[in-house]
Amino acid sequence: MKKIAFLFSGQGAQYPGMGQSLSENSAAAKAVFAVADAQRPGTSAQCFSGTKEELNQTINTQPCVYAVDLAAARALQENGIEPDCVAGFSLGEIAALTFAGTFEEAAGFDFVCHRARFMSEATEKTGGSMAAILKLSNEKVNELAAAYDKVFPVNYNCPGQVSCAGDKEQLDAFCKDCKANGARAVPLAVSGAFHSPFMDPAAESLKKQLENTPVRPAVTPIYSNKTAALYPAEEAGIRENIADQVNHPVRWQETLEAMWENGVTVFIECGPGKTLTGLVKKTLPQAVACRVEDADTLKETLDTLASL
Repeated sequence: MKKIAFLFSGQGAQYPGMGQSLSENSAAAKAVFAVADAQRPGTSAQCFSGTKEELNQTINTQPCVYAVDLAAARALQENGIEPDCVAGFSLGEIAALTFAGTFEEAAGFDFVCHRARFMSEATEKTGGSMAAILKLSNEKVNELAAAYDKVFPVNYNCPGQVSCAGDKEQLDAFCKDCKANGARAVPLAVSGAFHSPFMDPAAESLKKQLENTPVRPAVTPIYSNKTAALYPAEEAGIRENIADQVNHPVRWQETLEAMWENGVTVFIECGPGKTLTGLVKKTLPQAVACRVEDADTLKETLDTLASL
């Protein structure tokens, strides 16, 4: 039997209409949106009919993408598909933690709403933006960023792709340096300098929030963005990883490689878009990569799994 990993989409993948066909075709997915609407009225309406501008606001993006991520995973589970392990990209890690059992479902949604607020408040205080640097090695990106005191490599996505965050003016100059060295620089559809020291205020607020948020060891093994290793079992370590995630780099390439080394050969992206599916293909070209974001891709993925 092939080992399967569920990968939960992150911020930046959002789009108007996301999750609607899942909710209409899966009772399990519909139940996720019901929980979200009970705690934050209007969440499903934002997903299904919100504007791009509305969905791009961090305070809305995070609970909405979280809901679609978890709905996609529950739809797979409803069809008998259980993962051997899970991971989530940035925001997606909160949905992964909920799916894995670290958070109760209602507590996970409540926490992601606080996370969105704290990160939005940090952005208002510190500003900042992000850009993906393509076609340079991790080492070269690190070297070029070291010339700036407010630019930080933060998402090590796949070979030849690193996202950087920081002060907008310095980031613009840094992107010019990267282009002069043969890179492409692509601005990201996010509203702050995530996973960098710009998010220190959010990390501190999350630590306080987690003091009153029940957590427990994951039932399904989950990989940490911060370490690219499995989450610790003790509560203190769990809370530390969750809080530190927002102001530390996402080691995604290493996470995929660690999963592969542990026998995972099938990766299913759960949530809007196909960014993570693309990163799997670039990092592990021999792996099976598929996705679930709507009713059509759910059927396609179930057909692919049945054929393996």
